[in-house]
Amino acid sequence: GLSGLSAAHFYRQRMGAEAKILLLDNHDDFGGHAKRNEFHHDGRTLLGVGGSVNLEQPGKYSEVAQALLRELGIDLEAMLTNIGGFDLLGGGGPTVLAMPGSGGDGHVAVTGEWTKLALGIGEYEPAIRSLPLARAEQDKLIALFGGKVDFLEDLSAAEKEAYVATAAYLDFLTERVGLSKETASIFYPVPKLIWGPGALRVSVLEAFYLGCPGVQGMPWLGELAEQIVAGITSGEVSSLYFPDGNSSLARLLVGRLIPEVAPGAGFADIATRRFDYSVLDRAVHSVRLRLNSTVVGVEQTGDERVTVDYVREGEAARVTGDRCILACYNGAIPFLCPQLPESQKEALRYGVKVPLVWSNVVLRNGRAWSKLGTRTVSCPGDPYVVLTTAPPTTTGGHQPPQGPEDPMVVFLLGVPEVERTGDETGRDLCLQARHRMYATRFETYERQIRDQLQGVLGQHGFEHEKDIQAITINRWAHGYAYEYMALDDPEWPEGQAPHELGRAQFGRISIANSDSEAYAYVNAAIDAAWRAVEEQTATAQSG
Repeated sequence: GLSGLSAAHFYRQRMGAEAKILLLDNHDDFGGHAKRNEFHHDGRTLLGVGGSVNLEQPGKYSEVAQALLRELGIDLEAMLTNIGGFDLLGGGGPTVLAMPGSGGDGHVAVTGEWTKLALGIGEYEPAIRSLPLARAEQDKLIALFGGKVDFLEDLSAAEKEAYVATAAYLDFLTERVGLSKETASIFYPVPKLIWGPGALRVSVLEAFYLGCPGVQGMPWLGELAEQIVAGITSGEVSSLYFPDGNSSLARLLVGRLIPEVAPGAGFADIATRRFDYSVLDRAVHSVRLRLNSTVVGVEQTGDERVTVDYVREGEAARVTGDRCILACYNGAIPFLCPQLPESQKEALRYGVKVPLVWSNVVLRNGRAWSKLGTRTVSCPGDPYVVLTTAPPTTTGGHQPPQGPEDPMVVFLLGVPEVERTGDETGRDLCLQARHRMYATRFETYERQIRDQLQGVLGQHGFEHEKDIQAITINRWAHGYAYEYMALDDPEWPEGQAPHELGRAQFGRISIANSDSEAYAYVNAAIDAAWRAVEEQTATAQSG
């Protein structure tokens, strides 16, 4: 993954080009969460995102992470230009809100700048009246968007401030605004794409920061309310995209570590270059990348060496080294490394990965999609909460569709559904959803995809039997790193949070992953890699 590849890069920088580095990966490809979906159709190569999606606000990365991007030749200004203002979630531009209509005759799609409308900016009333909702539900939405009703009027000023920090946003919508749970779901696609099934436990204030409505009716929040609204409606593009998500970043790292895999490859052509996987694990290279190798045990021995046991093609193997960096997810580490103190194992188990389902569908042309008039569709009542196009960027030599006659890739972002029946925490909900994901057959996923696309696009001439050319389903059961939630996680003293205790160096073994930062973003993976290498090289130099 990105953390392991970054760690290899930093270690070689520190210890020299002759330093011997072995990367073990249980998958059949490198990249980890940065997974590429590649299709070949009518003589064209089409790319999609299978995991880690984008570079989020890279201008705010640490100096270490920014320096790595520069070393890899990544031109952030070019990426911004190449993407042409595209934002996965629609940003400040028009998006489609699609909800199943009555009688099963497809979806009712309403186009508008929903990010602004939800904050009471623009003609929100006619947009709401167009939604397939009962009149009473529409009235409540209009009151919520308008911001003229104080839904917390019975509370004192201090109680109001406490409420928005300690109450679930879903409870605010159903108990205070009076919306049904079905109507309240309109505002959950974005929270679900951050916290997955745990979004049911997002606080009122956390929801406001994500653009959910209600803050405009709380002027007592003062400057905070103004800052939230200004940040959401600024129109500033904060996300940068490769056409295959952050797989291109992983490819750049591998190309730097093992140049023979794609001689001369760089930022200008990284998305389209063919990689020679046969050279990844050659003894003549100081860096070797061994795929299909599942690590099952890591042990620090008495002679200050580290022994790693792994399985490849059904055969057990063992390798030893001076030091080891575990760049896997935290939940696996207590099983891989039983020597760790019990308190550290407990801390490593605390965070629960956020399960997600990313699917890519190749359409033979974009005629039906083009009639939507937008790149992003929000589908709160469906298995896939957001439908959008694969990133339409020319970065890395990629050629996105040029018009509605070209084949295209639709990117579907889904979250496995679970019901909160009692006092389950966000972590509990993620665990339940992961089990449900594993129990769902691929035939079910395919039927969901076909039904949803037909419901949204059918009125524009779409026929799923003819128009769908390929489907790739990425069950991301161990997806995003768990980020602490206001309602379920205490505020630990500095250095005492589970992710900080869990990542403690254990002699010749260090831990590098986004879990160790409790932050599900690329820069977290890079920063964790730097920290782990600093730990191990300090040991090397002092030894």
